[in-house]
Amino acid sequence: MGNLRVPTYVGGRWAEADGGFVDVRSAVDGHVVAQVSSDGIDFAGALEYARKTGGPALRALTFHERADMVKRLALHLNECKERLYELSFDTGATRKDCFVDIDGGIMTLFSFASKARRELPDARVAIDGPLEPLSKGGTFVGRHVYTPLQGVAVHVNAYNFPCWGMLEKLAPAIIAGVPLITKPATPSAYVAFAVFEEIVRSGIFPPGSVQFIAGRLGDTLDHLTGQDLVSFTGSRATSEKLQATPAIGLNAVRFVAERDSLNAAILAPDALPQTPEFDLFVKEVLREITTKAGQRCTCIRRAVVPERLLDDVQRALVERLGKVVVGNPRSERVTMGALVSTGQRDDVRERVRELERDASIVYGDPSHVEVVGADDASGAFLSPIVLRCEKPLEVERVHSVEAFGPVTTLMPYRGVDEAIAIANRGEGSLVASVFGYDANAVDEIVCGIASFHGRVLVVDRDCAKEQTGHGSPLAPLVHGGPGRAGGGEELGGVRGVFHYMQRTAVQGSPRRVASVTGEWNPGAQENALERHPFELAFDELSVGDTFYTPSREVTLADVEHFAQFTGDGFYAHMDENAAKASPFFEGRVAHGYLVLAFAAGLFVKPELGPVLANYGLDDLRFLEPVYPGDTIRVRLTVKEKRPRKP
Repeated sequence: MGNLRVPTYVGGRWAEADGGFVDVRSAVDGHVVAQVSSDGIDFAGALEYARKTGGPALRALTFHERADMVKRLALHLNECKERLYELSFDTGATRKDCFVDIDGGIMTLFSFASKARRELPDARVAIDGPLEPLSKGGTFVGRHVYTPLQGVAVHVNAYNFPCWGMLEKLAPAIIAGVPLITKPATPSAYVAFAVFEEIVRSGIFPPGSVQFIAGRLGDTLDHLTGQDLVSFTGSRATSEKLQATPAIGLNAVRFVAERDSLNAAILAPDALPQTPEFDLFVKEVLREITTKAGQRCTCIRRAVVPERLLDDVQRALVERLGKVVVGNPRSERVTMGALVSTGQRDDVRERVRELERDASIVYGDPSHVEVVGADDASGAFLSPIVLRCEKPLEVERVHSVEAFGPVTTLMPYRGVDEAIAIANRGEGSLVASVFGYDANAVDEIVCGIASFHGRVLVVDRDCAKEQTGHGSPLAPLVHGGPGRAGGGEELGGVRGVFHYMQRTAVQGSPRRVASVTGEWNPGAQENALERHPFELAFDELSVGDTFYTPSREVTLADVEHFAQFTGDGFYAHMDENAAKASPFFEGRVAHGYLVLAFAAGLFVKPELGPVLANYGLDDLRFLEPVYPGDTIRVRLTVKEKRPRKP
């Protein structure tokens, strides 16, 4: 691609810095791939542009409209993946690594868009929980709602996933209705730029919705307000530095961090050699330390195994590592590429030296590795490193020092309690995994470690073929953790959208609360329908439209026929004395499902019309008994409208 000066995109246009450029070199051969700087950029102006232009435009749309934009972006990026793959090779990523980053990022967009369409309303306000009555007469009620923050989301991303890391933050922010400024890490900024260039080229998002800073943040954080949010992925040290910005504390700026994580994988006591779980454990440790050359926030840093199996695990892992081919990721022979830079390689070497004070290296040489298709001297290559710590509960560094590369440490335990204690010594991680088939041991481990980890993956022979892996960014669940791992983001679920929104209690009359939320509730206005609702198309119905059916008497003959026809001869329906003796009934009662069936007969219009099918009922309860001789009728009210497809 030549020597590219990566530009910044702010204020609706591309802008080049006025100096201070930093060289970004290829991880493979050391040539200068790009130059990056943000000197001279108006950061305060970028924030104002987002607040005054991007924010109002996004908030004017519904969740579904914003989700549709995210889906369109996913479709657009799908068409230009090969260009992104080619650029990513210079970061040291193999084609398999690129799939995790590029295809994983695109799949994340699809996932967020789909779940938002299913789980959020086609409205600008999201409801949280049921209507709360606040008065005896029902004229004063309350409801919790989520609305978009009227600020900017500043996304500070890590170098290891320039595509996925940016898109997994972009999707929930856009769907929430909050404009964003994304800042990639310098070592892979040219890949992030290529992705963002396609975002701009697509023209999908309103002006001011998305902006891009290449280089340093400058004084961006100094201009944040209480309506803004910072989402960070990276080291603990950088996280603490950013969070210490005076404006963040003074203005109570929301700060979400995903940072250093000493993730653990535990082999349960029953997972002996020759069992599927033993083999799955070894394969997963191997995959984690070689994918992206171990540069993953979810990488297995501590492999915790029963003491009697430590040698078996070590032999099996070393045997598999002997087949790993390190080198130029453009070569089909290569199975593990380079670290992102020689600086990162040197940092990992230093961290390994620290770990050696608590453990010994049993595989790999930090100072040398055989390289295929490239020069070890000019590239950022490193051998996979396996250490062994004999007494993990008596040392500290293996639980606090993260070598962010192809490095893991084997640790023995004598009992399940020790395994739990070792895993939890990491002070909180993004993910932990348990490999075993014995329910008692696995259950005990999961319950013992859950509060220290954002996600717990349990792998056994039953789910082996379909499980997504210890560190898969495609897993549609939490991608964050407690303690040192930070808060992180939630991937795949709509909870991630709520990071960018404010939860507020709205109180007032039922009519007013229904008007604000866009969902009808008891006590709100009803609009009487003269025509049957089954005669009306989707666009002809409005929230609050109500239709009352004629009445129908439920007879004793109906009850007895229903009992004979269905086989439901429960005593409350068939035995007068037994029914009276119960604490609930005054005599024989109609079946609840008989009442429901009669209700359907009352409200269904048999003629052909716009209605296609009834696919179920939610929250069905039988609250009052219906006795033979009672009459029933049905009220149909349009509570909510949520289109699935055009």
